[in-house]
Amino acid sequence: MNIAILARPTGKNNADRLLAAAKKRGHKAQVVDYTKVYCNVEKNRPQIFYNGKPLPHFDAVIPRIAISSQSYGSVIIRQFEMMNVFTTTGSLAFLRARDKLRSMQLLARNNIDIPKTVVARETKDVERLLELVGGTPVIIKVARGSLGVGVVLAETKKAARSIIQAFLTQDVNILVQEFIAEADGQDVRVFIIDDQVVAAMKRKTLDEDEFRSNINLGGVGEPVTLTKKEASVAKRAARLMHLSIAGVDILRSKRGPLVMEVNAFPMLTGIEATTKIDIADKIIEYVERSVGAKIKKDKVGV
Repeated sequence: MNIAILARPTGKNNADRLLAAAKKRGHKAQVVDYTKVYCNVEKNRPQIFYNGKPLPHFDAVIPRIAISSQSYGSVIIRQFEMMNVFTTTGSLAFLRARDKLRSMQLLARNNIDIPKTVVARETKDVERLLELVGGTPVIIKVARGSLGVGVVLAETKKAARSIIQAFLTQDVNILVQEFIAEADGQDVRVFIIDDQVVAAMKRKTLDEDEFRSNINLGGVGEPVTLTKKEASVAKRAARLMHLSIAGVDILRSKRGPLVMEVNAFPMLTGIEATTKIDIADKIIEYVERSVGAKIKKDKVGV
């Protein structure tokens, strides 16, 4: 097969791992910088050009789209979809996953347990926001973000009020979420491929002043065995988001597993090093059995 990996060549997106895995399994593969691609949107003749020439035929594309260029990235994925090329992540699905508010609404609507969450854009009633999620401490997030960026812990009402007001002056939607104290600065990352759990790790921070456990922020991982409920919840969350490849982040709480986030382009490096599982190889294996199969249409509602 001929496989395109849509990624910025200078980005920390694990494109090199996927490229190596594809070639190891005997496929042709190349990294295509989607920001330098342009499209011909024409009836019955959609085309994609790169470096002034039409791209060759690809059997599949594996997107790894950065937040800074996600709008254009979705356009390029959609063009491949118009050309009936298999893509591991759909144009609608990844934009849905990047919108934390929409993700939370979708999960809650389908009875997936999540932390108590309030959304706001402009309000003077900060006291009521805090009351709805059970009081301080609280987590405050920008509604669109990734890798732990735009996520703040407010330990007091005064701090929460200042942070909320600061975020709202930036003309962004914010989420205010309850703080799960018993999680103790830890969460569980579950890696899903094609509705199956392929790896899982517990992440924790080593910095007593840092509540985020993201590996890229200095957190460390260790292999973990999921409960049946955790595995079921993670798979269902990915399915609801229409993501065949997903990183589902779970908090272990007194009331059971809570889905904190569903990531469309989960990083490979940390979880591969922690679990010793070759996830890049499993992604290429998924591509092999999916090319030529009937593509399931994305009919996910709000």
